[in-house]
Amino acid sequence: MRWLPGLRTLRSYDPAWLRHDIVAGLVLTTMLVPAGIAYAEASGIGGIYGLYATIIPLLAYALFGPSRILVLGPDSALAAIIIAVVAPLAAGDPQRAVALASAMAVVSGLVCIVAGLAKLGFITELLSKPIRYGYMNGIAFTVLLSQLPKLFGFSVDADGPLRHIQAFVLAVMDGRTAPATLAVGVGTLVLILLAKRIPRVPSVLVAVVGATLVSAFFDLHERVGLPVLGPLPQGLPAPALPLIGWADLQPVLMGGVAVALVSFADTSVLSRVFAARTRTQVDPNQEMVGLGAANLATGFFQGMPISSSSSRTPVAEAAGARTQLTGVVGAIAIAVLLIAAPNLLKNLPSAALAAVVIAAAIGLFEFKDLGRLYRIQRWEFWLSVACFAGVAVFGAIPGIAIAVLIAVIEFLWDGWRPHYAVMGRVQGVGGFHDITRYPDAQRIDGLVLFRWDAPLFFANAELFREKVLAAVSESPTPVRWIVVAAEPVTSVDVTSSDMLAELDEELQARGIELCFAEMKDPVKDKLKRFGVFDRFGASTFHPTLEEAVSAYLLQAPAKAPVP
Repeated sequence: MRWLPGLRTLRSYDPAWLRHDIVAGLVLTTMLVPAGIAYAEASGIGGIYGLYATIIPLLAYALFGPSRILVLGPDSALAAIIIAVVAPLAAGDPQRAVALASAMAVVSGLVCIVAGLAKLGFITELLSKPIRYGYMNGIAFTVLLSQLPKLFGFSVDADGPLRHIQAFVLAVMDGRTAPATLAVGVGTLVLILLAKRIPRVPSVLVAVVGATLVSAFFDLHERVGLPVLGPLPQGLPAPALPLIGWADLQPVLMGGVAVALVSFADTSVLSRVFAARTRTQVDPNQEMVGLGAANLATGFFQGMPISSSSSRTPVAEAAGARTQLTGVVGAIAIAVLLIAAPNLLKNLPSAALAAVVIAAAIGLFEFKDLGRLYRIQRWEFWLSVACFAGVAVFGAIPGIAIAVLIAVIEFLWDGWRPHYAVMGRVQGVGGFHDITRYPDAQRIDGLVLFRWDAPLFFANAELFREKVLAAVSESPTPVRWIVVAAEPVTSVDVTSSDMLAELDEELQARGIELCFAEMKDPVKDKLKRFGVFDRFGASTFHPTLEEAVSAYLLQAPAKAPVP
């Protein structure tokens, strides 16, 4: 039962919830259908496979997912990653495109399941908020750019976002714009954006139904050549193995891992938000398993990689969803549509689908908080811009790799060049404090109190040595003792422990005692394991700075000043 949260919910299901879940599921269906088709088209595969990738994941997540109202399916944030892999490898072959997308879903599912079982749910915490903003803005820009030609009624063939922009501008200047297509697309986009301002109005549904009715009433496909979706294949998704060639394996693996990273980053944030609203707890490791199971299932049923939806989940919540049954109702409703009325959407304009994706991409952009970052932490703002540029210039997959690399560098930088301080007593203030912030702080003759605000490891070991020796050299009186305030030091490695031994030798040669105060027991345990603790001796480790100072004052008169 631990790995099947859906069954736990079913065992405690309140019959009073049933009406709410059914109504919410039917309302949700009105968004699931156009969104699934649009995001599949944006990903370079047929719209029907977007519906397959909506039905199967909703059923799988209802069983394995821990969040009660999270809605999964094709997503605009993944479209750029999927098409970056599918388009060059499929070379226009629709069946090959489906196989590649399904294989990516299988890879993503396996990655998420393994990570969840290994309790690696914490890994998304490596991506800081500025980096998340950067790659999401980059993905939003790439998705928007990919849909603009469809909105204008033509297609472009170009590699990379910059060349795509150039090709788009040249096509517009050459007069390739189809006025009717552009009018329908822009009208749909404006209607979506305006209707979003009205609470509880399904903006996507209203706009898509409106565009479909206009297209059918005026027979725009026959009269002016307006591209439309056409009739959908009748029937439900059948199980199929996503067979790909060896040459496709590397890009599919890279794409699948990138999808897993992005989808879980988004899902974990959205899951936590709605868990807080519904006052429930969500296990991030089980969230990984649920997301992985949904991707794995859709990969074997002619689907595509999926994620949580930040636009459809709020619709489910606003419609009164209580449990995962809402998603099950939505999946069943789509299945009925495919069996009983596959021609219902045949007049849906392709430009309207492009407008749906563009509206979703616009919603992905984050500018407001970036402005706050610019005001309060300028370097993190530029970090976010660098991540955006990586995605926008090099593409989604390399951009994600750049974002992860920058995240690791960002993490290491604070420990590589950390804050440190020489401390003294401040009149009227308890404890010892940084003399650069308190210039009037009183220092004890012959004693240097040195604080290091980071773990000690290979990257900062030499800097620690340099700063300790500099503190000794800059002391206004000859130094007898130097005490390292080690409370902020949460770890040491072999390199740094060897450095401490060498530093102790150097200081001993100058008649200076190296001591430590407030060092944590786990850090002492490491020093013992490395064979360094005994070198210093237990007497050089003091529980508090006050006790270290008292020990120095007791011994100081017996020692002659060091010249």
